[in-house]
Amino acid sequence: MAIIKSVRGFTPEIGDNTFLAETAVVIGDVVIGKDCSIWYGAVLRGDVNSIRLGNRVNVQDGAVIHTLYEKSVSILGNDVSVGHNAIIHGAKIENGALIGMGAIVLDHAVVGEGAIIAAGALVLSGTQVEPGSIYAGVPAKFVKKVDPGQSKEINQKIAANYLMYSSWYNEL
Repeated sequence: MAIIKSVRGFTPEIGDNTFLAETAVVIGDVVIGKDCSIWYGAVLRGDVNSIRLGNRVNVQDGAVIHTLYEKSVSILGNDVSVGHNAIIHGAKIENGALIGMGAIVLDHAVVGEGAIIAAGALVLSGTQVEPGSIYAGVPAKFVKKVDPGQSKEINQKIAANYLMYSSWYNEL
């Protein structure tokens, strides 16, 4: 069973039909929407400030979501995918965005709707990632715009796939 821990008077709230892998950790001031999946080794540590996940969010294996004490919160919209070993630290990730494997998104950054952060990218504090765009590199820079409908469709498909994958674990 996943570790779900209260801290400083805050107890995580987990939405309906949400899959928590046995080694996932959810601590403190965390609210997770419905139809989400938090995978093996993922950590959502709301001990120093708030973490909010919308519906159909998947936080893949080894990813970490945290905040900065009294200065930043982490907010993820609906249909967001957080890739394996990614880190989100006090940032806002808007609906349908994709954070690639091993990417890092730092405090007060905003990743626009349907945007894609490439694997291994470093989004610096305060960066405003344009909706429907791809950012890559260290530090992350604008690469190109993608068709908003196409990026939304791709990112929603990934989110839907993770909902399907999590359903397999209910069969066990």
